[in-house]
Amino acid sequence: MDIVRIEDLQTEAVIGVYDFEHKAPQPLIIDLELETDFSRAFRSDDLNDALDYDAITQAVRAFCESSRYALLEKMAGDLIAMIQERFNVDKVGIKIRKPAALKGAMASVWCERTRAEISQLEKSNG
Repeated sequence: MDIVRIEDLQTEAVIGVYDFEHKAPQPLIIDLELETDFSRAFRSDDLNDALDYDAITQAVRAFCESSRYALLEKMAGDLIAMIQERFNVDKVGIKIRKPAALKGAMASVWCERTRAEISQLEKSNG
């Protein structure tokens, strides 16, 4: 498998467990690790056979900016599912950093799931 990394994607979201965190969007920094097969792109040199980094970045920003979550973990899981629904990605790893969450430290979560793992989660929740 081949990997695309998108690092330090700057966005914001209304996220947190405390009431004051729901008053305004907070900054987030996201790193993505997207695993897929580039064999077709190796031969074709065609964006249709690869991952469109710009489209993925725009989708992640739009998702975050329109969302409301209590937990970074839930947001990470939903972002993984959205990326796998919309793009040809077999496995997604995501790190979400919330720079304003802690004084003198950086809060973050790292999650990764394959397409099969996400399908299994959706079946057990539905």
